[in-house]
Amino acid sequence: MAIPYSKPAISFTEQLNLLQGRGLVVDNQDFALNQLASISYYRLSAYWHPFWERDEHGNPTGQFRPETTFSEVIKLYEFDRHLRLLVMDAIERIEVHIRTLVTYHMGQRYNAFGHTDSANFHPRFNHALWLSKLEDDIAKSKDVFIEHYKNKYDGFPRLPIWMSTEVMSFGSLSIFYKGLNNEDKRQIASQLGIHHKRLKDWLHTLTYIRNICAHHSRLWNRELAIRPETVRDSAWNAPVTPRQDRVFYILIILRVLLRSNHNGDHWAERCSELLETLVSEKKYRIAMGLPENWKEHPIWR
Repeated sequence: MAIPYSKPAISFTEQLNLLQGRGLVVDNQDFALNQLASISYYRLSAYWHPFWERDEHGNPTGQFRPETTFSEVIKLYEFDRHLRLLVMDAIERIEVHIRTLVTYHMGQRYNAFGHTDSANFHPRFNHALWLSKLEDDIAKSKDVFIEHYKNKYDGFPRLPIWMSTEVMSFGSLSIFYKGLNNEDKRQIASQLGIHHKRLKDWLHTLTYIRNICAHHSRLWNRELAIRPETVRDSAWNAPVTPRQDRVFYILIILRVLLRSNHNGDHWAERCSELLETLVSEKKYRIAMGLPENWKEHPIWR
C-alpha cells in the first residue's frame, strides 16, 4: 500500500553528515559541500548507487562499500557529463547532415513547397497534424530570416523547405522522414549507406537519446526505454555487441552515421579516451553494454 512521503528537506551539511554516516569517505569537506550545493544530493545519488554494499539478494543495504570516497562519486558524475557532451556533439553533426540530405532531396524532387502537399507523403502519414505543428513552431520563431520572410512574402507561416527544416526540432525531422514515401526514404538513406527502415528506427532512438542529454540526465548506465530494433548482422548482436539497450549500442550507431559524412574518426578517438578512464572494471563495461574487447569491435574500430 502506498504511504505519504514524509522525508524532510535537510541542509547541505546534514546531507554530507548522512553520507558519512553511511560509510562514505570525505577527504575534503569544503569540496564535498560545494559539489552538493552545485549538483544536488538527489542528482548525485544516481552516481553513488553503484558503490552501495549489497545483500545476498543483490539489494542495496544503504551502506557504502568500505573505502568508497566522495571523489569517486564525482569522478563517475564527471565521466557521465563528458559522455553526454560527446553524444550531443555527434548528434548535432548527424542532425545537420540529415537535414541537408532531406532538404536537398525534397527541394529537387518536389520544389520549394513540396513538403506542404500530403500527396508527397506516405498515405498513412498524418501529414495535416505534422504540418500544423511545424507551422506553429514557425509562427513562434523569432529568427531574423523568418521575420524577413513574413514581412516580404505571402503564405506565412508556410516556408520553403530549406527554411522549414531549419526550424524543425530533431523529433519533428525524425517524424518528417518517417512520413515520406518509401522511395524518398530509400534515396535519402542510400546516401548514408544504410537501409531506410534502419534510418527511421535510428532517428527515433536518437531523438530519445538527445532528450536525455539535453535534460542532463544520467546516460552512462541507463537501460534505454526506447531502444533500436534488432539488426540482422552478427556485429550488432550478442556476443559481439552484448546488449542493444545500453549506451555502447548508441555509440556504434553514432559511429556509423558520422562515417557517412567523413566526420567521425576524431570523435571516436575522444570517446575511446573517455571510456578508457572507466571501463577497466568489468562492472562498468557491463553497465554500458561494452564487450571486453570493445576497442576491436568491428563497427567501432
